[in-house]
Amino acid sequence: MGIWIFLALLLSVYSKSPGRSALNVFLFFVGMVGSYYLYTVIVAGFYPKSYMIIWFTIAVFSPLLAFVCWYAKGKGLLAIFLSSTILMFLSRQTFVFGFWYFDLINGLEFLLWVATIFVLYQSPKQILRVVSLGMVLYFLTAQINLFWGML
Repeated sequence: MGIWIFLALLLSVYSKSPGRSALNVFLFFVGMVGSYYLYTVIVAGFYPKSYMIIWFTIAVFSPLLAFVCWYAKGKGLLAIFLSSTILMFLSRQTFVFGFWYFDLINGLEFLLWVATIFVLYQSPKQILRVVSLGMVLYFLTAQINLFWGML
């Protein structure tokens, strides 16, 4: 899931406008999901209906999320909060936190987490706020099951 969040983030923040961001991310998800499940049904011969519903639901809501994420590269408190929320979602893919432990789930997800920090970087002061708030949000939500356990 982390790679899809990261790719959507890249498409979103580097688009020229929030509307273009929504369109780019929607077309990416529709193309990705559509081609994957077309291949799965026609070539592989199986029909994973429950996963298809989840991914098509994500594709339907992706323009709204991309529209909002476009503002993460802006200035001010809203941009810091949005960037922190994005980092929190990627932190949930990267780290595991329990009562007695904090550990790395996957090294590749950690690379995406670091790359996300570079994508969202604007100044040392800004990124320090983003990472700090993002990790606080991560620790507050680590034990909550979000989006069917996908995040």
